[in-house]
Amino acid sequence: MTVDDTVRLRFSDESQAAATHTNLSAVRLDGRALWIAGDETATIERLLADDAERPAEFGQETRFRLADFVDLPGADADEEADVEGLARTGHFLWAIGSHSLRRKQIKDRHDGPKALRRLARIEGQDNRQILVRLPVTDVDGVPTPVREITVDGVRHRAAALSARDDLRRLLRDDEHLAPFLPIPGKDNGLDIEGIAVREDRVFLGLRGPVLRGWAFVLELRPYVLADEPGRLRLHRFEDGLPYRKHVLDLDGLGVRDLCPAGNDLLVLAGPTMDLDGPVRIYRWHDACVAEIPTIVRHHLISRVMELTYGEGDDHAEGLSLMGTDRVLVVYDSPAAVRLEPDGAVIADVLKLP
Repeated sequence: MTVDDTVRLRFSDESQAAATHTNLSAVRLDGRALWIAGDETATIERLLADDAERPAEFGQETRFRLADFVDLPGADADEEADVEGLARTGHFLWAIGSHSLRRKQIKDRHDGPKALRRLARIEGQDNRQILVRLPVTDVDGVPTPVREITVDGVRHRAAALSARDDLRRLLRDDEHLAPFLPIPGKDNGLDIEGIAVREDRVFLGLRGPVLRGWAFVLELRPYVLADEPGRLRLHRFEDGLPYRKHVLDLDGLGVRDLCPAGNDLLVLAGPTMDLDGPVRIYRWHDACVAEIPTIVRHHLISRVMELTYGEGDDHAEGLSLMGTDRVLVVYDSPAAVRLEPDGAVIADVLKLP
């Protein structure tokens, strides 16, 4: 990996207090705006570039609570949503929660039976089970999410996937994925960690499960009805299912993020389990025009580059295209050298070969 440039991401005191800047999980560039999410809150952050052509810093943060736009499934609207992917296309900003369960960790102060009991505890959080579509409009020259917009006479409201189409429920009978629903994400259970949207297609990248080295991407076709504009529904494919499965040969890795690049998808890949690496970027050729469930191997996918990673830190979690030949990469658990005294964090800009 050769770093072409770096940029500073400068966060507000509120986001620093919530540790968003050290738990970055999703990123998407949108003109001079940069949409960012961490995995410990139920918010999306917007940073603005200091220079539209070649930014050195993104700052002037504005924080948007998801609960201000849609009803979240959790009893506590501010319970973490574990937002793991962002997409921006047309009139909308999309966000996806991990949909995963989590296992309690053994910490330094835990020992003996207490540590074992803690490791046996598995829990879920309702707010993780979200797919959200927020309308975006121009406010003083800056893209801004709103509850509702009207474009060419058509009303668009903030919308979320309804309980009827909850993804975990829809996957209960899936021959590949159903057995992994009770398993925590970091144990090779269901764990959604990327989203890409192209026209009416929504692609969801799964960090887990990985089956015999094959990673999964789910394809959805969401829509809304005029009488229920705040509820996302799912079209059914030819086989009657509301999702389509693609399996990718990522050399045993799972999907950490997805990013459209023309008709292709860039795939950030890393370990499914709690490991540091390897971490790579792949290009899934013509992904956005695939018309059948695809076995993505050989000429359909190519390895673009290897990314560096640390020991216990610097885990690449999000990527976004910058122009046509560069990508911005953000890191969860950034290494100490990425943390600036003013609370900013350093992200990498990589040149695509």
